[in-house]
Amino acid sequence: MARLLAFVSIFVESPLMDDVVRELSKLDNLEELYEVTGEFDIVTLLSAADIEEFRDVLKNKILKIRGIRSTVSSVVLKTHKGPRTNGEQQKAKSLAHQ
Repeated sequence: MARLLAFVSIFVESPLMDDVVRELSKLDNLEELYEVTGEFDIVTLLSAADIEEFRDVLKNKILKIRGIRSTVSSVVLKTHKGPRTNGEQQKAKSLAHQ
């Protein structure tokens, strides 16, 4: 079964950016982590087995990190292009077996 994916955009207290990045990097559920310009300070791609695990990681891990002011989450409904599309997964498996 496919894992739930969500983009979690994070507002950070600026002086604590390095600490926040360091703590986020320790989370197994974080697939990708980007420091960005624009409205948010950090954008992450989080994976979870289901919505309950996603809620737990967000509430009990991410939001407990000192320096995180708030988050905005977007759950992925369908991937049209990217490393997690079926075509890309099949290609990667095929190359791995060569």
